[in-house]
Amino acid sequence: MNRLLLAAYPKSYRSRQGKELLTCLAEAYPGRAWPPPREVVALARAGVQARARATVDDTTGPWWLDGIHLTALVLAALALVPYLQDVWHWALRIDPGQHAIAFHFSGWYPWAGGPGPTRLLPYGLLPLVGLIALLRGKPWIALPAAAAMIWAGATSHGRTLFGDEGKRGLSYYGLGAPITARDLALSGALCAACAVLALCPPSRLRRRSYRWLAPVVLAMFVAGGLHIISVSPAFQRGLFALEAAALIAAWVATAATGDHRWLIPVAAVAIVRTQAIIVQPDAFMQSFPDMVVLILLVAPLPALAITAQRRQAQALPE
Repeated sequence: MNRLLLAAYPKSYRSRQGKELLTCLAEAYPGRAWPPPREVVALARAGVQARARATVDDTTGPWWLDGIHLTALVLAALALVPYLQDVWHWALRIDPGQHAIAFHFSGWYPWAGGPGPTRLLPYGLLPLVGLIALLRGKPWIALPAAAAMIWAGATSHGRTLFGDEGKRGLSYYGLGAPITARDLALSGALCAACAVLALCPPSRLRRRSYRWLAPVVLAMFVAGGLHIISVSPAFQRGLFALEAAALIAAWVATAATGDHRWLIPVAAVAIVRTQAIIVQPDAFMQSFPDMVVLILLVAPLPALAITAQRRQAQALPE
């Protein structure tokens, strides 16, 4: 199981020092599949720092372009999260029955029974296509998918392509107000980021392995198999833990390198979610007071900026 910890490190590090690290762990903790939790946290932190340094050392493209690329990936994943169950059911031709996610006439396809009109495709297929294309460094494929998200959210009801899903139904839930597909801030920001990336030479974009889709497939399996919907407490707790882990990783990477690229996706998510709270104050989840949520969204921005400035100041004397 110690090999799973190596996944936190970049490939170059694993090829050079992976065996040495595994040997040290086996000698320090004989007979244990995992080291103590404190050691796990330390290894994960060191892995994030090593990946961050490898990213900064890669001069394929400027830091701001990589930041926009990360922003597009994060926004596509953010748009996909509420539809994990729906896409899983559609892909495997499963009739969710009473477990359909909380959309008007949601979950009903031509092969499934139920009241109301059928729809041909799940709305979540659009951010999924965009996410896969962005992972492979092909924004010209993600751009039409993002534009289709804008079209689906802006057009009138009654279409059978996506049905009413994503228009009247609930979408992404965070600590703040829900973001529906009719709120074009998320899809608009994703489309703008994809447009910027599409104008750049493909050689300047980072291409990531298909292995990064493994967590997405696992999340679809969990959401579809266990019928975990976006309004359930389990979904909320899991999403909150995931976002907190992502912010901690961004802080560790910024502190290790002094680079500002991780500030861009954090700022984009904060702006999109803050906009939803301001526009839909009555739809607030009431899990925390409004001001507390706004502070939680905005506070990471100056924290990351200050961390980057301090790291750069420390690097000058060196």
